[in-house]
Amino acid sequence: MAQADLAAAAKISVPTLRRMEASEGPAAGMVNNVEAVRRALEVAGIVFIPSGGGGAGVRLKMSEAGDD
Repeated sequence: MAQADLAAAAKISVPTLRRMEASEGPAAGMVNNVEAVRRALEVAGIVFIPSGGGGAGVRLKMSEAGDD
């Protein structure tokens, strides 16, 4: 997903998204903007994995049987 597409899906500006991506560690920015990006990524099929167990991460959502 291109920056412009993600920014549009999250209803934030591209410069705001770029600042968030450039931050060290967890995404910096207003909480509502960070949550908007997270929701947009989840709608696009990204699953956020909690830190318990093997560590935090992300993966693509598994498709249901027959969804190719």
